[in-house]
Amino acid sequence: MSLITVGVNHKTAPVAIRERVAFAPEKMIDALSSLVSGKKASEAVIVSTCNRTELYCSIDNDTDVENIVRWLSEYHQIDFEELKPYCYAHLNDDSVRHIMRVASGLDSLILGEPQILGQVKSAYAVSQEGECVGPDLQSLFQRTFSVAKRVRTDTAIGENPVSIAFAAVSLAQRIFADVRDNTALLIGAGQTIELVARHLKEQGVKRIIVANRTLARAQSLADELGAEAILLGDIGDHLSEADIVISSTASQLPIIGKGLVEKAISKRRFAPMLLIDIAVPRDIEPEVEEVGDAYLYTVDDLHSVIEENVRARQDAAQAAELIIEEGVDTFRRSVESRKVSDLIVQYRRSADEIKNAELEKALKGLESGQSPEQVINKLAHGLMNKLIHSPTRYLRDAGAESNQEALTIAANVLGINEDKDN
Repeated sequence: MSLITVGVNHKTAPVAIRERVAFAPEKMIDALSSLVSGKKASEAVIVSTCNRTELYCSIDNDTDVENIVRWLSEYHQIDFEELKPYCYAHLNDDSVRHIMRVASGLDSLILGEPQILGQVKSAYAVSQEGECVGPDLQSLFQRTFSVAKRVRTDTAIGENPVSIAFAAVSLAQRIFADVRDNTALLIGAGQTIELVARHLKEQGVKRIIVANRTLARAQSLADELGAEAILLGDIGDHLSEADIVISSTASQLPIIGKGLVEKAISKRRFAPMLLIDIAVPRDIEPEVEEVGDAYLYTVDDLHSVIEENVRARQDAAQAAELIIEEGVDTFRRSVESRKVSDLIVQYRRSADEIKNAELEKALKGLESGQSPEQVINKLAHGLMNKLIHSPTRYLRDAGAESNQEALTIAANVLGINEDKDN
């Protein structure tokens, strides 16, 4: 068994690539089944967020790494040679270390981002639902959740939490002198948009409009924050009212196009509009950048905002890395211990089979009228010969090869002293 991580993230691939390999939530179980049933992996968990798509797999051997990348390219119908330069692969300890760093927020666009742990847990739950998790990944993810919890508890990485949502609101504050005079249109009603809405509310934004595919979900969030709720189909009627537009949905197609923004800007008498698209795939067409007085930013444009937050967390990150290394070591030892336990079980099973076979012979000997003394002698002799057969052959082979190290190890395992006559 080998553990492998294959993926792309905000460090290795631009949003144009990341959105092409993103997995729609409603298709996740089908994708997992394809990956596992196709024998590319024996177990799999897929984490797909706006900043990363990663496949965590248990595979038969290390040579299967390229097969996982090929599956990803074939599933999303992307040429393998086009995708390959953006992909990374981590094996065994490196794979364990990577998932622990991801779940702890150390590999996020914003260092220490708290949302990612929930996203990893959700991905794991989906894989469990699809029956694509076995003992290898179950052990890995349970250990990962434990390490991530310890990082949150024992370090300052989670203090003054920041996120993509926080960075988006910070950017709006830089663009507009006073956001309290602004109207914000938020598209989507998931966790990220909820965080955006709360940050905006804390900053005193004058008016918030929440647009969602289902009005009930938008209304639920709007009621909490004293905002207004509309359907996605009504965005065109309200876009001109928005100074700030922040979008984060799971839509596979853009929601806002260039023409819609042009009409809204004209209606606003060319007052500036800030659009922040933090969805992958993108909710706002890239061509919107060409519209005068419309300022479009994606998740990749939030780096400068994020870097300031990163500097405040470096000390905590160093402490977190030490916890993760302990976690990697503990997991490695648990895997090795499990291997030894399996070996012990097999050894005991083999000895038990030998015992039962010899006992059956002894019972038959008694039934046939052999004396108890004769039966016991045969039983003892048979057990001894069968039990020492494999060790004896090993010792002879090691002796023939003058392998002193093997002879010493064998002597210790068998509880004998080579220097004494037997």
